[in-house]
Amino acid sequence: MAEPQRHPEEFREPSATDLAAIEQEMPLIEAEVMLLDAQITLLFSDAVLSEMDWQRLRRAQRRVLREARALLAVRGAPVRRVA
Repeated sequence: MAEPQRHPEEFREPSATDLAAIEQEMPLIEAEVMLLDAQITLLFSDAVLSEMDWQRLRRAQRRVLREARALLAVRGAPVRRVA
């Protein structure tokens, strides 16, 4: 079976612009990882969930929202207000 043809741009290294964009998004990515970790802990916990477990989840959710708002503010995207 023949291997599909690949374009040279598929093998290029990330540019400085690409790396800067990734660095700008890292706080949000890290917050999303923390949220996912808290969700997994709640889903697969064999013990009775404590108030601290729920606080951890809420804290992670708030952090994702805070980092998403910060990223939108930096990028200059309009923030939509909910009535």
